[in-house]
Amino acid sequence: MKKSLLVTGGAGYIGSHTVLDLLEQNYEVVIVDDLSNSSKKVIDTIKKISQKEDSLFFYQLDLKEYAKLEKVFEEHHFDGVIHFAGYKAVGESVMNPLMYYENNFFSTINLLKLMKKYKVFNFVFSSSATVYKNVPEMPFHEENPLGAANPYGRTKQFIEQILKDLSYSDDHWKIICLRYFNPLGADKSGDLGEDPNGVPNNLVPYIAQVAVGKLSHLNVFGTDYDTPDGTCIRDYVHVNDLAYGHRKALEFIFSQDKGLYEAINLGSGRGYSVFDILHSFEEVVGKAIPYKVTDRRPGDIARSLADISKADQLLGFKPRSDIKEMCQDTWRWQKKHPNGFSEE
Repeated sequence: MKKSLLVTGGAGYIGSHTVLDLLEQNYEVVIVDDLSNSSKKVIDTIKKISQKEDSLFFYQLDLKEYAKLEKVFEEHHFDGVIHFAGYKAVGESVMNPLMYYENNFFSTINLLKLMKKYKVFNFVFSSSATVYKNVPEMPFHEENPLGAANPYGRTKQFIEQILKDLSYSDDHWKIICLRYFNPLGADKSGDLGEDPNGVPNNLVPYIAQVAVGKLSHLNVFGTDYDTPDGTCIRDYVHVNDLAYGHRKALEFIFSQDKGLYEAINLGSGRGYSVFDILHSFEEVVGKAIPYKVTDRRPGDIARSLADISKADQLLGFKPRSDIKEMCQDTWRWQKKHPNGFSEE
């Protein structure tokens, strides 16, 4: 019998690719998403690519609406939950922290209360590398001190603490928090990818929109960091590898016969500078991409790299894509859908 999974925020960038991976592995998936930062067309695209329409259900609702969310639990028996839903822009969280604390906390607490009521104790949480305290030693290991530097990161850090407290209070709970680094790439079909609202906050969608002619140039925020080329270094991981990591986390949870709580990094374990990414994308596109050097952004650190040995040991997770493949898949999506889902 198929296992049934609830995926909150399943129409988002990482959520949609994870749903696609789960459907391909013969899970039944129920997506709950308010579409505040995604499109209903994502659901149609997942059905088209997967050819598993009978195994996919969608509810458009806000997780803060407890009664509406409870109806979903009444209509389905879930074996596990993956929780992606939440606001996620660092800059916006600094400008409007109350919105972030209200949305990300209340939605998660509602979800956990209903899971407990309906005896669904298998839980994978979409956390972030932003929970770590900025330290000079790299890479980040799961035992590194936590100390998120902005309200978005603090919501992730505090929710991790809530989940840890919950697991200690009741050993029915099996919880994994996945701290991932910088997602990149798109589905091989070119029909599912990252579709940010407005001007992208992240490097690669910005480069892709410059390459396709939507934006005039890339802003490189600082070339005076203590790195080989002076630009920030980040750990980039293919979004399909992240999706695979979520499935491996679920499989690990299902294989255990007692309660657990684990925080696990997901990344590639390799660092790429801004110029590394820019030049890789230029190679894929076949032309130079204009850029301008500007001042550093407040809060940016020189390096952020993942120690992924725990993911390998516990989950059998090994990233499968290099930076060229990530850029190729991103460009295939951007070239095929220059305006994302809004054009269709």
